[in-house]
Amino acid sequence: MTEVSLISSYDALLADLDGVVYAGPNAIPGAVESLERLAGIKVALAYVTNNASRSAEQVAAHLRELGAPATATQVFGSAFAGAELLASLVPAGSTVLVTGSQTLVDQVTSQGLIPVTSADPVPAAVIQGFDPGLGWKDLAEAAYAVAGGAVWVATNTDLSIPQLRGIAPGNGSLVNAVSAATGSTPAVAGKPETPLFTTAVRHLGVSRPLVVGDRLDTDILGGNRARMDTALVLTGVDTVRTALAAVADQRPTFLLASLAGLYEPYPAITHSDGVYRCGSSSARVDNDTVHLSGGTDNLDTWRAACSAWWGAHPDTETDALPTLRSEGGQVFGDPVGRQ
Repeated sequence: MTEVSLISSYDALLADLDGVVYAGPNAIPGAVESLERLAGIKVALAYVTNNASRSAEQVAAHLRELGAPATATQVFGSAFAGAELLASLVPAGSTVLVTGSQTLVDQVTSQGLIPVTSADPVPAAVIQGFDPGLGWKDLAEAAYAVAGGAVWVATNTDLSIPQLRGIAPGNGSLVNAVSAATGSTPAVAGKPETPLFTTAVRHLGVSRPLVVGDRLDTDILGGNRARMDTALVLTGVDTVRTALAAVADQRPTFLLASLAGLYEPYPAITHSDGVYRCGSSSARVDNDTVHLSGGTDNLDTWRAACSAWWGAHPDTETDALPTLRSEGGQVFGDPVGRQ
């Protein structure tokens, strides 16, 4: 009997980019091949990204340079989702102060709204997205408009973005500046909120998507909030240990070593008398300790450990790594920090 692959249970894959498809300038080994296989099994593909400064065609062109299948219609950025969200909150033809990139201006225009550059007179709405050219005057105009009663939408609230020289302030940091000045909070389109995911599903015309990402606090949390199944791939930020320690709403449905795992049967996890089994590995919880049977280089061991710990602590709101003890009594350290 032919075993069924994990992805065959879904009609679409909603994939994050950085840490899933590529890392820095290069494609992650095996990622392109995994994405190419989707068309052959009639699974739709969409890329969901919080990036609001690049157009869908620019993102698709970058992916094609890496060898990945991509058209602009498969790319769903937070600028697109943010403009659609805004259009649902204000009437057509409303004026919108755009604090962001030309891509964001174009998306607002495509929704039948009128971009403006000043808060005088007060526009109907403000939409805020990242652009490296933004300055104090831009944020001040946004604050004046929000304080004046304008509807406020943020494309995303990522506090930081990676740059060649290190970590720099992201859109969330700029949004926080306006929030601090006004005491207001925007509606948010990007991850970990749901509009980015629901927008992609609506445009794809699918009903059973799988969200795949490398970050618990954006990809997995957002997919879970959208009531979609989620898969954490271990090719980017988060690890098996951060997954084990995750708060309840950031726990993925599946743990995969990489996108190649989509084409393998996902092992069943069973439990009896407090012992959770996955493949040849098992785990059980005793107070604040997870007892592991199986090699820690075996992903099934961590799948069993997560199931055991999450089952014992279903409503955890603070991430904390339990003590890990092997069958032979070895205690593992606490390497919970993200890579």
